[in-house]
Amino acid sequence: MSAVVWVPCDAAAVSVGADAVAEALTAAGATVRRNGSRGMLWLEPLVEVETERGRVGYANVAPAEVAGLLAGDLDDGERCVGVVDDYPWLARQHRVSFARVGVIEPTDLAAYRERGGLAGLERALTLSGEDVVREVTDSGLRGRGGAGFPAGIKWETVRTAEADVKFVCCNADEGDSGTFADRMLIEGDPFTLIEGMTIAAVATGASEGFVYLRSEYPHAIRTLRRAIDIAYAHGVLGESVLGSGRRFDLDVRVGAGAYICGEETSMLESLQGRRGEVRAKPPIPALHGLFGRPTVVNNVLTLSAVPMVLADGGAAYAALGTGRSRGTQVFQLAGNVARGGVVETDFGITLGELVEGFGGGTASGRPVKAVQVGGPLGAYLPPARFGLPMDYEAFAEAGAMVGHGGIVVFDDSMDAGAMARFAMEFCAKESCGKCTPCRIGSTRGVEVIDRIRGGVQREANLVLLEDLCATMTKGSLCAMGGLTPMPVRSALEHFPEDFGVDAGTADAVAGEMPESATSTDGGARP
Repeated sequence: MSAVVWVPCDAAAVSVGADAVAEALTAAGATVRRNGSRGMLWLEPLVEVETERGRVGYANVAPAEVAGLLAGDLDDGERCVGVVDDYPWLARQHRVSFARVGVIEPTDLAAYRERGGLAGLERALTLSGEDVVREVTDSGLRGRGGAGFPAGIKWETVRTAEADVKFVCCNADEGDSGTFADRMLIEGDPFTLIEGMTIAAVATGASEGFVYLRSEYPHAIRTLRRAIDIAYAHGVLGESVLGSGRRFDLDVRVGAGAYICGEETSMLESLQGRRGEVRAKPPIPALHGLFGRPTVVNNVLTLSAVPMVLADGGAAYAALGTGRSRGTQVFQLAGNVARGGVVETDFGITLGELVEGFGGGTASGRPVKAVQVGGPLGAYLPPARFGLPMDYEAFAEAGAMVGHGGIVVFDDSMDAGAMARFAMEFCAKESCGKCTPCRIGSTRGVEVIDRIRGGVQREANLVLLEDLCATMTKGSLCAMGGLTPMPVRSALEHFPEDFGVDAGTADAVAGEMPESATSTDGGARP
């Protein structure tokens, strides 16, 4: 009997040779099955062999090593990580949304059901829409994007709205630096997302859904489309969801790579075939969304938490986490980090536990200087803030945000002033251009930071920079311009020396700006 060997088909594993390893194993007579990545990206390709003890993993396997792996030559070395489920890095996690990722074949619907899949949808179909929304509200589930808005409130607004048709839209335009959880979940367990979206439809009375998926994710696009076809073939989607008589149709739409389409109203514009441009609110998408109809807009991680909420009950989900941050979050460790990958744990774990405990510090071996949490518009935090719990309110009080859970690590060679400049430059390039604070403010921001770093009227330009940041924060139509000041301010607060400024000067100019400090043309006065 041939060995049964699991080889990840996740894009991260494929990029380091997983397909070639799978081909070599097949040629050697093994039965090869393809799974999603377990999320331990520094070990990829992580090959797992079925044994009586469980699935035993072998790290960084190359095609030339396949014969030795099957012969047992790698069993006693460091390359063998033992039973993968017992591997400490993985065993310390609390996987809810990622419970099946890396465990089953991504489009095996039978395996999905065997491991608890569709239980939430089946229960939802026995409840009224009001009761389904109440479970989501009671769970404390909040949007796993930037604002952390309660999902139940958004769903209730759509449920009670009057309309001839309603929509559920999943924003899978995962554009933040250091984030890859959406992609990994879609590539490793797409039925979880499909089930979450279908429950949202049942709860709100929606009949049509779309997943807006970025073009840079070709593996995810193929996997999700195949899973949707299988869901239709087995009655999970279509005219009568699981024989309930309720209709829900789902399709994938591929974006063209605009960062701004991660903002919900820009995404809706793009879905309608228009230029991805922010809409002024109100009206909110829950009332006037896709094609002017009530629309649920959530991201992948939010919708993928929903099946557990309905299967086990809102109270069970609410029992996880801390404060107003309930449940689990999928954190992504990237950048200059020794052990990069996906960590799903309850809210409340500290930043230091993630960076040092799971991440193992920097890959370079140099000291950590800063981590950026929440994407390119998130704050830069020094090791002195590693005691911060991963909690929406705790991060907000610290002038930071959890965002999509991306954590990018930098060692002591990082130039915080250059990174602050990059934030403004990034905003200038990616802005939709609709509002002046974002479009012009970011351009002026690059110029002002250049003057500060160049030693030109430094104190006056620091005041001007703070004033510019305040204008962008308060005056921008969306979070693109509104959050760009966050990395700039945090870099200046924690690393003033990288701007050529001493800490005392930076503190002195922070806050209110004297009217005489700026000129009408945006330049600074002495």
